[in-house]
Amino acid sequence: MVHLQCLPPSVEPRVSDHMPHIIDMIKQIVDNGYAYRVEGDVFFSVENFPEYGQLSGRKLEDNRAGERVAVDSRKRNPADFALWKSAKEGEPFWESPWGPGRPGWHIECSAMSAAYLGYSFDIHGGGMDLVFPHHENEIAQSCAACKQSNVSYWIHNGFVTVDSEKMSKSLGNFFTIREVINLYHPLALRLFLMGTHYRSPINYSDVLLESASERIFYIYQTLHDCENVLSQHDKGLQESIPPETLNVINKFHNDFSTSMSDDLHTPVVLAALSDPLKTINDLLHTRKGKKQATRIESVAALEKIIRNVLSVLGLMPTSYSEALQQLREMALKRAKLTEDKILQKIEERSEARKNKDYEKSDAIRKDLAVVGIALMDSPDGTSWRPAIPLPLQEQQVAAT
Repeated sequence: MVHLQCLPPSVEPRVSDHMPHIIDMIKQIVDNGYAYRVEGDVFFSVENFPEYGQLSGRKLEDNRAGERVAVDSRKRNPADFALWKSAKEGEPFWESPWGPGRPGWHIECSAMSAAYLGYSFDIHGGGMDLVFPHHENEIAQSCAACKQSNVSYWIHNGFVTVDSEKMSKSLGNFFTIREVINLYHPLALRLFLMGTHYRSPINYSDVLLESASERIFYIYQTLHDCENVLSQHDKGLQESIPPETLNVINKFHNDFSTSMSDDLHTPVVLAALSDPLKTINDLLHTRKGKKQATRIESVAALEKIIRNVLSVLGLMPTSYSEALQQLREMALKRAKLTEDKILQKIEERSEARKNKDYEKSDAIRKDLAVVGIALMDSPDGTSWRPAIPLPLQEQQVAAT
């Protein structure tokens, strides 16, 4: 999570440290007439809570016994769920007014969130598979304990698929974040994840991750070029920014604000980065751009808003140059090459071009492209950068 630049949670509570809160909440639910005791167990009565199903839209008659809810003949309704379970041999247990036992699977979430956030708070998250019954039951028991209980926004993330098949251990296509960031920069993975709206299923594939890696290299390279140019000029310059640059900045700012306010629609924000990045590259590298009178002011303003947006998205690296070097190192690792080997190939290609052996020159370029190394020719010589490996590029084109 640190590598992915996720902010740490303020509190990471443990159920075993909050047993008094859990027992007090169950007592309140029982006292309010929403739960009943059977032997050493306490069950929530869904029939006593008419709003049950408000989150998922499911009706009680649609639920079939044995699906998602355990069959228990002692229940008044098959959909009733346990708030407290009597102790079973070999299981941990705690003392309670209903005898020794442990909490049900849902009550601890309501009790702990109420302990730290109160009964009403803004955002509650989880996977799509938790909408029913877990979050439905949370709403019911929290409202049964306190009528003022309310969550303003429920956010549920989609599932991960691998090459369009659901990720699972049984299919053998299961892997961890740690395994992914062994070969790809963590911020490339973060960019890839943000390229799909969080509620939608996200399809993991090598070609998509390679594309994200290439994209983030382009972003950081552009901003690194900005940094180099701006460091050579007086930062106190306050010349006005031309209207065409202001238009790009204002459009990007509006796209960002509108999209993030629309249920955190990050894919639109990432797509909107294209115009300001292209404008920067035009100003830095084209003949027309270099002639603009307020070129430096425009570059500074564009770099600032991109940096601010990347910071909000958690995509801002400690330094552009360091991130670029890490991206290169990981590309070399995936290509199973060393930088010395690539420089040797560049030298061989330069020699071939001098000798007008263009077939050999093209073959060297293609061999490197196959493993994800792109050669860039300029008046200053030939350099290299990470790219989508040629077979994956062809696969991407075929798919479209």
